Amino acid sequence: MKEALLYKKLEDKSVSCFLCAHQCKIADQKFGFCGVRQNIDGILNTFAYGKVIAAHADPIEKKPLYHFLPGSYSFSIATIGCNFRCSFCQNWEISQSSFLDGAADLEGEELSPVKIVELALKNRCKSISYTYTEPTIFFEYALDTAKLAKERGLRNNFVTNGFMSRECLKMAKPYLDAANVDLKFFKDKSYKRVCSGALQPVLDSIRLMRELGIWVEVTTLVVPGENDSKDELSGIANFIAGVDKNIPWHISRFHPDYKFNDRQETPVQTLKMAEDIGKDAGLNYIYVGNVHGFGNDTYCYSCKKSLIRREAFSVLESHMKDGKCGYCGALIPGVFK
Repeated sequence: MKEALLYKKLEDKSVSCFLCAHQCKIADQKFGFCGVRQNIDGILNTFAYGKVIAAHADPIEKKPLYHFLPGSYSFSIATIGCNFRCSFCQNWEISQSSFLDGAADLEGEELSPVKIVELALKNRCKSISYTYTEPTIFFEYALDTAKLAKERGLRNNFVTNGFMSRECLKMAKPYLDAANVDLKFFKDKSYKRVCSGALQPVLDSIRLMRELGIWVEVTTLVVPGENDSKDELSGIANFIAGVDKNIPWHISRFHPDYKFNDRQETPVQTLKMAEDIGKDAGLNYIYVGNVHGFGNDTYCYSCKKSLIRREAFSVLESHMKDGKCGYCGALIPGVFK
């Protein structure tokens, strides 16, 4: 347990947490929505600090991040907890565990930030990914780790739902190099019904990340009957293009899971429609994931030649040189060294 960041004390020993967009007001002895931050006698504490529920060396493409150190490995960590309640969560066993009932079913292994950095270097990783669950929930732990990682020459990235506060992002900015943000819907009512969240804070986070100079990629899990209409996909694509047409858009195929285990997989024609919508919106980099048969190569926007050829999460060949196209010399947006 460790005292949390980004909260203020109120009367009657209650506190106001402003780590994420829920902006929870928490009475004494109560938890915030995330289930890992508790007010104890007017001090907000986090139970997620130092307790890793998952730790693996993953290809960076698995995040997915395609324009951030492609072909490298990233040491990926998570604790339990989330500030969303997504009905289709694919990591629900750990994301939906909490300390609300006094003790979590899953607590994880004790790993210090120093140990995480050592493991990342031992596994020849170039970065640390705060992923699998929502990194905002274990922000204090992620921040301490990210600071040490930077000192040792490692990069840091979040795989996030984007539902954090401006204060959180600004505090992370000196140490956070990249983020993949899930933009799940383009309707606020869908965010509320399916995720217990809201749309606008996610849009604001994507814009702010780009303003702060954090490299951003966006993922949309296309769920049949939920966000697969032409209007909604167009809304998402046009929003991304309005922020920056060079933001890669990862269109991901849904597989039945958690409370949505009775739904069908996303039809291939729907994914193709989404890809076409992204192109019509002017997005320069569109990738289709979780389905065989779609190319995930990175092409030069100028000469149109294949620069990075991928199969699944592996880079088979690259024609990049110092962040530029190896054929025409065009500068390719991203972080490549």
